[in-house]
Order: sequence, then structure tokens, then C-alpha cells
Amino acid sequence: MSWLRKALVHLALSRSDAALVKASGGEPRTVRGMTLDPKMQFLEYQARLKPVDWSTMTVKALREQTDAGADLFGGGAVGGVRIEKVYVTGRSHSVPARLYLPTVRDNSAAMLVYYHFGGGVIGSLESCHRLCGLIAKEAGAPVLSVDYRLAPEFKFPIGLEDCQAAYLWAVDNAARYGAPVGKAAVGGDSMGGHFSAIIAQEYRRTKPPVLQLLIYPAVDFLSDTPSMHDFADAWPLTAETVDFFMKQYLPENVDPSDPRISPIRTEDLSGLAPALIYTAGFDMLLDQGAQYAERLRDAGVKTSYHSFETLPHGFVAFPSATRAAENAIRKIARETAVALKGQR
Repeated sequence: MSWLRKALVHLALSRSDAALVKASGGEPRTVRGMTLDPKMQFLEYQARLKPVDWSTMTVKALREQTDAGADLFGGGAVGGVRIEKVYVTGRSHSVPARLYLPTVRDNSAAMLVYYHFGGGVIGSLESCHRLCGLIAKEAGAPVLSVDYRLAPEFKFPIGLEDCQAAYLWAVDNAARYGAPVGKAAVGGDSMGGHFSAIIAQEYRRTKPPVLQLLIYPAVDFLSDTPSMHDFADAWPLTAETVDFFMKQYLPENVDPSDPRISPIRTEDLSGLAPALIYTAGFDMLLDQGAQYAERLRDAGVKTSYHSFETLPHGFVAFPSATRAAENAIRKIARETAVALKGQR
């Protein structure tokens, strides 16, 4: 992306809230008593001026758009954090990953394994680059961001298996990076939260994570809650986008109610790792994230829940688009750091 286009986009977003709302239809976008951040309303309005033709959309084109968005809005690197490329050995594949190592360590803070968003189809380490750096710095802990394989080239359960391999690697290697031995936490946004919830369930009796960080997680592929309809047209995650992801990610004849696809449908949630759950207000997945938090609490799992009502799905990838997104990921980083430091 040219520096000029980047400068022009950020110049447009630098206008006052009133000017942005005026340029985006004239009225604040309010649903369920929540009002969308004006900068996000402007970006949503611009996206609607150029609607996606899903009949011709390709995975390659969608990935390119997502990568361009990460470059445009991903924010700067975090100082005091060194980055190292590592490879995690899985069953038959070496999974590339990015390790965030803070200059100032806290040896009581557990290592975090983080999975990016993208419906299992798009996204990259860049979309969560700033958040991972902030968590590493705040916690003084290593953070492993995982470049798991994507569909449709690698359909379910390949991406999940890569994420599992990375988690087990972190448990085995945490001490090498100054973190408590034999422990690790899992976390992610959207599809990354989906993988984290499944891993927390699958390893709860063998190698349980010390924490599950779930940011606007996809935990129910059969969800038909009100938010799936109220925000079906909310940028950037629309009903058409969700359908596109599911068709790419799921093989034929797979049951979407399987707990390894819809972890909210697991009957017994007792004994799971403590959870930090964050949702976005303008998001189809809002209700299922809130419901999963409620189910975990009912099962006796220590759970913290917060909804960023003015933000849309995917805000982790937009810290330089609006101060509200930057503030949100800073809050998430601080609270995750506290939780990671509590694991001794």
C-alpha cells in the first residue's frame, strides 16, 4: 500500500466525530441502544459504497484485502519487546510462529499462545501484532503468535491441530523463555478465540491451560441469536462473510454442532481454565460470546466478561483507526497481564 493512500485515509479519519458522522449518512449508527464509534461508522459507510460481490470473491482477494487492512490500521510495534521466529513441530508439519520476548521479564507470568482472527480462512500474524506486543510487555511474559494453516487449502481440523501443536510446544518449552515450567495460557480473537476455547476444553484433564483469553470468540457455528440478525450487515463481519468462511473451512458431511466446531455445545464446562472474555457491540458474535461467559460462570469457572459496545468485530486489527480500539486492546493487555502473573 502506498504511503500516500495511507496518509489520505488517516487524514480523512482525523476529522471531528460530528464531521465523520455527517459524512456517513448524517446520523449516528445506533443499535440496541449502543452507538458505533464515529471513525468505525465512517469506515463501515465507505465499505458499503463498494459492496463485495460474493459471487466472484476469491480467497486470495479476501486475504489481500485483509493484509492491506492490517498494514493500514494495525498500529506500530511495541517498544521493549524483541521478536523471534520459531517453528513448532506438529504431527507432520512445522508450524511457523512469532515469539514476542519482553526486555523486562516477570518469571511468575505464564507464557501465552495466541491465535489470530479470520474464520480459519484469512488473517495473519500482522492482524494481532500490536496486541501480542502489548501483552508481552505488560506481563513481562513470552507470547507465541501462531501462523496456523488456513482453509480451503487445509480444511478442519488441520488449523486446529496446528494450534494444538503450538500449545503443547509452549507447555514443554515455557521454561526456556523464563516462564513458569510446564504451563501456558491460550488466547485469540474471533476464530482464534474459537481455537482457544476448544483447546481449553480438550486439555482440561491432561495439560490444562492456566488461562483462556477469548476476544469476540466464535463458539457456535449454528448460532441463531438476535445479534446474528441485528448485526448481519455490520462491517467487517457480515452474514455473507460468515457463510463464505464456513463453506471454505468445513469439509462436507461435518456436523457443525460437534464441540470441536461449536465449543459452546459441550455439555459439561466444569473444571475449565479461568476465562477473560471480551465482545464487541456491533458484532454478529456478540450474543454467543456473552452466553459462553454465562455458561462458564454457571459451571463454576472463574470468568471475567466485558463488552466494548462502541466497537465492531475485529477491533484488535484496528488500533490506529480509532483511539477506542487502541484503548480496548490496552485494557485487554493489562487485564491479561494480571491474569498471567497470577499463575504461579
